[in-house]
Amino acid sequence: MIKRRLSFKSQKLIYELSTKFIIYLSLLIFALWLIIPFSIIISTSFKTWQEAETIGFHFIPKEFSLDGYLNALSYGTESYGISILLRGFINTLLYVVPTTLIGLFVSSLAGFGFAKTNFKGKKVMFTCMIATMLIPGTIMIAPTYIIYDKLMLVDTPIPIIVPGMFGAAACVFFMRQFYTSIPDGLIDAARIDGLSNFEIFIKIMIPLSKPALIAQGVLGFVGGYNDYFNPLIYLQSPKYYTLQIALRSFTGTYSNMTNALMAGSVLVLLPAFIIYIFAQKFFIEGVATTGMKL
Repeated sequence: MIKRRLSFKSQKLIYELSTKFIIYLSLLIFALWLIIPFSIIISTSFKTWQEAETIGFHFIPKEFSLDGYLNALSYGTESYGISILLRGFINTLLYVVPTTLIGLFVSSLAGFGFAKTNFKGKKVMFTCMIATMLIPGTIMIAPTYIIYDKLMLVDTPIPIIVPGMFGAAACVFFMRQFYTSIPDGLIDAARIDGLSNFEIFIKIMIPLSKPALIAQGVLGFVGGYNDYFNPLIYLQSPKYYTLQIALRSFTGTYSNMTNALMAGSVLVLLPAFIIYIFAQKFFIEGVATTGMKL
């Protein structure tokens, strides 16, 4: 009997160790699958043009060079007085930051309404809002473009900025789930103290939902920062280019200079990467606590 128990424990231990080994090995392979391409991009960006075009790759450059970054940062300065990539970065911030902040406020306010207030038709409205997430965005391209064209807003930042300010269904759903986890007793106590629903939202809900707001803010910013299709359709003048469209223009000009292309890609990636590094803690906390009772 003792031998059987020892045999069972040893089998269980072997099973647990083998399971952990498979899990860690899978995570390692997946991590390498993501890291290696970025390592190649960063390594190539610091190479000279001759070395980057040479057949046969090696991670450590034989001669470190900043020529790729200098070309990327100086592209367009002769024609426009400022680098097209730098202008695109400034434009992207001007388009994305207000849109993200206002859209996040509107979405969280709607989420609070669906979670903590009672009004006629709430369930129907929430169902209809969720149903809009099932509509493919591609079928709205033509009618949306026609509307903006009739309003003479094509080749202006308006089609890029305004739509996002009305919030997003996914963000409303996320914030509604988070607010649902906040005890109703806290809301009732605030109402007894004479606070209106809007005051409750501003003074109580927003401070409690900082992790969720930051998580959605990061997602919204990265989504707008990486948006390529909408600026490609609506923006035609170089002075309105976002960073992604500016990178496309840069890629066409320096198509034969691999080190410059990789340097431009690193410069485009860097801001979003830095934001995620600083907001990582809140991002994980916001996602992990959504739907949990606080």
